[in-house]
Amino acid sequence: MISCGSSKKTVTYKRPKKVIKQNTNVKGTPTLADKIVWTAVSYKGVRYKYGGTTKKGMDCSGLIHTAFKQRNVTIPRTSREMYAKGYDISLRKVKRGDLLFFKTTRKRGRVNHVGLVTSVKNGNIHFIHSTSSKGVIVTSLQQPYWAQAFIRAKRVL
Repeated sequence: MISCGSSKKTVTYKRPKKVIKQNTNVKGTPTLADKIVWTAVSYKGVRYKYGGTTKKGMDCSGLIHTAFKQRNVTIPRTSREMYAKGYDISLRKVKRGDLLFFKTTRKRGRVNHVGLVTSVKNGNIHFIHSTSSKGVIVTSLQQPYWAQAFIRAKRVL
């Protein structure tokens, strides 16, 4: 039998895990907005439940309220009450941690849905929210349904 191997001891190297760079402020520490977004993203995949604020089920404003509350930031419980807080900003100035407000029904002439901006890349805004059909998900504002339902962006931090 012929061997093509060496008599030297073999060393196996493990490939390093991919490091995901997190948004940080100038000093390199995560911002409050980053922490709130991370908290909200931890609920990704949770089913929709009207009035819900736990991993057993959440509605859109429950998700936002809970993510802020877990980071010791007080924010109202409903999307309509949240809409009354903060100040208006243009979509060109939206950044991670801002809130997006939507009107998804024809019945009422007011806000009934809210999402939290998770990222802005090349003008494409992604936000986390809870939908009755898919639960807690991250969506692009470029999707036609959400672009049409969009009302206003607000900054509360």
